[in-house]
Amino acid sequence: MRTARRWLPALVMCIGTLAGAGAAPALAATAVTGTSAGETQETADIKDRILQIPGMHFVEEKPYQGYRYLVLTYTQPVDHRHPDRGTFEQRFTLLHKSTDRPTVFYTSGYNVSTTPSRSEPTRIVDGNQVSMEYRFFTPSRPQPADWSTLDIWQAANDQHRLYQALKTVYGKNWLATGGSKGGMTATYYRRFFPHDMNGTVAYVAPNDVRNGDDRPYDRFFATVGDKACRTQLDSVQREALVRRDEIVARYQKWADENGKTFKVVGSADKAYENVVLDLVWSFWQYHLQSDCASVPATKASTDELYKFIDTISGFDGYTDQGLERFTPYYYQAGTELGSPTFKSPHLKGLLRYPGIYAPRNYVSRDIPMKWKPGVMADVDRWVRNDSTQMLFVYGQNDPWGAEPFRLGRNAAARHDFRFVAPGGNHGSNIAQLVADERATATAEVLKWAGVAPAAVQKDERHAKPLAPYDAKLDRQPVEREASLRP
Repeated sequence: MRTARRWLPALVMCIGTLAGAGAAPALAATAVTGTSAGETQETADIKDRILQIPGMHFVEEKPYQGYRYLVLTYTQPVDHRHPDRGTFEQRFTLLHKSTDRPTVFYTSGYNVSTTPSRSEPTRIVDGNQVSMEYRFFTPSRPQPADWSTLDIWQAANDQHRLYQALKTVYGKNWLATGGSKGGMTATYYRRFFPHDMNGTVAYVAPNDVRNGDDRPYDRFFATVGDKACRTQLDSVQREALVRRDEIVARYQKWADENGKTFKVVGSADKAYENVVLDLVWSFWQYHLQSDCASVPATKASTDELYKFIDTISGFDGYTDQGLERFTPYYYQAGTELGSPTFKSPHLKGLLRYPGIYAPRNYVSRDIPMKWKPGVMADVDRWVRNDSTQMLFVYGQNDPWGAEPFRLGRNAAARHDFRFVAPGGNHGSNIAQLVADERATATAEVLKWAGVAPAAVQKDERHAKPLAPYDAKLDRQPVEREASLRP
């Protein structure tokens, strides 16, 4: 399961206030050429330059060969419309290469990892990377939490303010990127601040324009993979409910032994129904057609079935502890983003809780939620009619791609692209595209970043990442989550 880091060191260096970013002193460009033991004065200056920006707070630094890696926070208004109504500290990390290089602004849309990593666009352009935690994911949560200030406009303003602050140091081109909810976040940021970034690369980003019409998901599940695999997954999903009493008893015992509770969803039985409803979706989200051989037989032992359900869906996801980590996402899904539903005729007569598969049931009732119609339609219209220099990458077998962002007329003239990785799942990226699309996508990213070599300017078939692959830095694991979380 996705894990959330819930701590923030008590002792941090606090520099400045909420005031807008001030101009940093004009120092020489800083490049990293060795380990921390061999730092020059120039390489040491980058932390000082960042901390001279009002509102910046130092948390820690972690060494990584060829980079400086800093964990920081930035003081943000709780409400950008009313900056006088309090502030909070928003965590972000900085993977510093050189101020002479472009910068990639990354967000997952959830917590930020404090382990050094590099997104695909960062490797392509051999640049810096700023990774920001989404507001309301701990520890980046205002106290007290006014949930009405958690929306895509406020989050876009968080990115805009941090970009303005760091642009004083990183003056070259900027790109925005993210995968899944992070891809959505990068798109929303571009919609509200279209001139901040020189380009946007959004991976596997859902686009739920009409939340009440989820027929695209039904069409997806009727055709994904091969028929034999679809049939076996449906059979195992049904069998999981046929044996629910036996499995729920085991589920409750596991919860009791591990301090897990079910107050939000109501009971282990209700949680289990959600887990089972996730099963087919989660299989295709995180696995491939080639993994169909791992689906157990319908007559498999209960031990085998239990293990398969936990491996694919995860029993922790609908416990109070599992839900709490993602309360900000479920809140947004139930107020702006929308969430998927799909028909399951093969489960007829086995489901006990109609309507339980919805975000409102995963958020504590003391947090009010009200649906805001038209928010996603506004973004969708902007992408189709006004966006420029945007690249969307999807996976052919990823359920979240059933409702993708659509490109409008003259998309190519606006340098807008949408590509699909053959057979790809929710971890699809540029490297998995067919050769000509991979070349086009890579060349566009290099051009947007202002670092395309002359050979690429002449012929995009020469496009390739500028930085060599780093097995530790570039590893992008696909983490298992419940299907309602992109």
